[in-house]
Amino acid sequence: MKTPNILKEDIINAFNFRHATKEFDATKKVSDEDINFILKTANLSPSSFGFEPWHFVVVQDKELRELLKPVAWGAPLKLDTASHFVLGLSMKAPMVKHDAAYIMHMMKEVKQLPEDVIEMYSKFYREFQERDFDLDTDKKLFDWSAKQTYIALGNMMTAAALTGIDSCPIEGFHQEKAEALLKDKFGIDTNKYGLSFMVAFGYRKEDPAHEKSRRNMEDIVTWK
Repeated sequence: MKTPNILKEDIINAFNFRHATKEFDATKKVSDEDINFILKTANLSPSSFGFEPWHFVVVQDKELRELLKPVAWGAPLKLDTASHFVLGLSMKAPMVKHDAAYIMHMMKEVKQLPEDVIEMYSKFYREFQERDFDLDTDKKLFDWSAKQTYIALGNMMTAAALTGIDSCPIEGFHQEKAEALLKDKFGIDTNKYGLSFMVAFGYRKEDPAHEKSRRNMEDIVTWK
């Protein structure tokens, strides 16, 4: 496999370029090639045990975007102007519990692990849930899935920035009402999936008013 050859300066420039774009230029559209590239970085993102507890819904239908507005107070302007609008779904307990059919499917069909490795993997995964991380409730299991899905979110936004595409992550929504809408109008099985985040992609209408501000490195990193 070819080793990536990307200049560190280009990566830092992309992080400085990226900002939470509040309003996009509605006349500019992200190409099919570019949005598929962004989604591919989600597909290739790492996850705990490699179980990929996520699904992404790309909402391009204007009527469905309108339906999202009342349940997502942080999204209306983005829903109106973003080229692409993505819902990040995370798997709930029935999908990711140690003895779930999906987990066995991942090990057998996707990873194609030998039986002895599956037995070992299953033992580690059960101990991880029951002992190491104390994932003993449906809420805890969903929160664990959401943590994995956020890795994909970060990778998508970074990939977008590296190609000059803007983004905005959104948590400004009413989770219960949003999931009821997803079940009723989007055909999402909300017994299996919950909504973790929304994210918009497109091209900024205006440059940010202020330069990016962050705490100093010595405030966030400790060396021992």
